[in-house]
Amino acid sequence: MSNERLFFVPEGLEGERVDVALSRLLGLSRTKTAELVQAGSALVDGKVPARSERVSEGQQLAVTLPEVRDIADVAPEKVDGMDIVFEDADIVVVNKPVGVAAHPSVGWDGPTVLGGLLGAGVAITTSGAQERRGIVSRLDVGTSGLMVVAKSEVAYSVLKNAFRNRLVDKRYHALAQGHFNNMKGTIDAPIGRSQKHDYKFAVMASGKPSITHYDVIEMFPGASLLDIKLETGRTHQIRVHMSTAGHPLVGDPQYGSDPKLAEKLGLVRQWLHARALAFEHPTRHTRVEFEAPYPADLEHALEVLRAG
Repeated sequence: MSNERLFFVPEGLEGERVDVALSRLLGLSRTKTAELVQAGSALVDGKVPARSERVSEGQQLAVTLPEVRDIADVAPEKVDGMDIVFEDADIVVVNKPVGVAAHPSVGWDGPTVLGGLLGAGVAITTSGAQERRGIVSRLDVGTSGLMVVAKSEVAYSVLKNAFRNRLVDKRYHALAQGHFNNMKGTIDAPIGRSQKHDYKFAVMASGKPSITHYDVIEMFPGASLLDIKLETGRTHQIRVHMSTAGHPLVGDPQYGSDPKLAEKLGLVRQWLHARALAFEHPTRHTRVEFEAPYPADLEHALEVLRAG
């Protein structure tokens, strides 16, 4: 079953291409909205537009979306490699494997954290948008590591506020190409959606404030293992900032890494892992801390590097 959305073009989108306007209104990638336009699923004032057509303030945009799986429709599933690190009445912390999305979304038919939790008999709060209830922060499909999901309404509210106000200590480990001039540093550069490539983000003056702190914890020939603390949580933030600094993550060709190095290390995804998570428990009001070991593919890559 599909669903129709109706919008009127706001002043801020005056002159944008129809696929770009829909992307911003719907929160979908431009690739997805371009597909909707090309399929005739989007109308401008009742007519099918060309993808490059520009919209004007006040025009009516009607778009018919494919079915988005609601949490109630997500079949309980066994997600291989997803471990429940901690669970109580308010929260559940999972160690998410690579290849698993946080929640259902348009265009994703693979396993999800929410589906895996349902399969494990974990009840999630109904708070939040219908397709991502309980999710207070996300990891990319290609990134492994720790995620916290709210089980109670109070936990959802408190944790969303904590993430928004940067009160959650999120630490990642990442393997970046090359060596840094300084053993620690901060990258403060705004990030926005790339104007040239769908599914990519870039540093740009019009982007959202983005701050990444890093410490080099181990060096190898041609690569550096980093401990990274995020102040902000922009999509692809670490990948974009490291690429912009001239040190793309190993195994991340989308942002400029060397595919030969990834092949040598047996990597088929970026070397990036949400290593540690710490925050004030939403109802107990005591600090809780969690840590997740490296998965086998990332550990193997380090072993190869250490062997010379």
